[in-house]
Amino acid sequence: MATIRLPGLIDAHVHLREPGYTHKEDIHSGTCAALAGGVTTVLDMPNTEPPTSTPRRLREKVDLARAKSVCDVGLFVGATVADLDAYLPAATRACGLKIYVNETFGSLRIEELGLLHRLFRTWAARAMELDGWRPAASPATSLGPIAVHAEDLMVPVCLSLSQLYNVPLHIVHVSRRSEIELIRAAKGRGLAVTCEATPHHLFLSEEAYKGGGNRFDMRPKLAAPDDVAALWENLDVIDIFATDHAPHTLSEKGMAEEPAASSEQATMPGVPGVETMLPLLLTAVDAGRLELDDLLLRCVENPRRIYALPKQPQTWIEVDVDAVHTLSDEMTRARCGWTPFAGAQVKGRLEKVVLRGETVFDGEQVLAAPGSGRVLFQDGVQ
Repeated sequence: MATIRLPGLIDAHVHLREPGYTHKEDIHSGTCAALAGGVTTVLDMPNTEPPTSTPRRLREKVDLARAKSVCDVGLFVGATVADLDAYLPAATRACGLKIYVNETFGSLRIEELGLLHRLFRTWAARAMELDGWRPAASPATSLGPIAVHAEDLMVPVCLSLSQLYNVPLHIVHVSRRSEIELIRAAKGRGLAVTCEATPHHLFLSEEAYKGGGNRFDMRPKLAAPDDVAALWENLDVIDIFATDHAPHTLSEKGMAEEPAASSEQATMPGVPGVETMLPLLLTAVDAGRLELDDLLLRCVENPRRIYALPKQPQTWIEVDVDAVHTLSDEMTRARCGWTPFAGAQVKGRLEKVVLRGETVFDGEQVLAAPGSGRVLFQDGVQ
């Protein structure tokens, strides 16, 4: 047995589903799953019901997280068609602004170019108010980035808006060769753009969906093997590994009766992932596809830098890197109770998580009390 100590990981893209969808996850169950995956900080997305798009709704979610979280939590605010600029007074208490320009439902999907201009422009103006004067070539620093769910043709649109308004842009869950190559070119021109890739887009292709049905239905959809290869070929362009932990129940996935439901049946897209990221990446390290430093750069250092997250003193995880085990639905602590990686053999088992000097996971059980996690960016706010 070879046990190593690593920093607590950061998952910069999770959906804790509270408020509104607590039948499939809530802040307590989702942060328990995070600790069981070696993740001590998560950043939660705003597409709840109601969406986190106003100061009042952000404050209500902060109160929920203060009462229920067992790891540290940062919260995004979301742009909506209905609420427009309502989130701006809460901008400094969020880790960033999330804009959905592809594949979401309800008022969070922004489809009109003029509105996209407005959102980038007003976020930049708010940052300028906070920064004071800064050189025109210097991107905003007082606010988190604009994080976009942008696919295909919307990627160059968002890159252009980022350049026009000089706003740092983070493109979530990049999945295709065409997208990662555009981002590489943008970085080469000096644009303030970063991006992330998920384990499911790194380790699965559309072949899994064809063979396994709705268990593998997600957004962005699983891509072609060549797209998966492109992510690995452009690993230096990918700043963050993040899970897009998006739990749905088995019945919502059309899997309540049989694990491989028809791919033609309409179901909720999205998969859980916060608990399986570490063993999947450690398995890639063991196979020589990654270096351990690659994992730490993208799961600790870069998310902390991009989102200006505080360091966690006396915080670490202990991992038996030689332990071989098989992922299963039964092992997951997410409320939805399943994983798209069930049956995968991985190398690397989490033995302990210590958060601020307290053992919060002992390899079997989450020991942290609800409310022991901290909600980030709330200094001075009661």
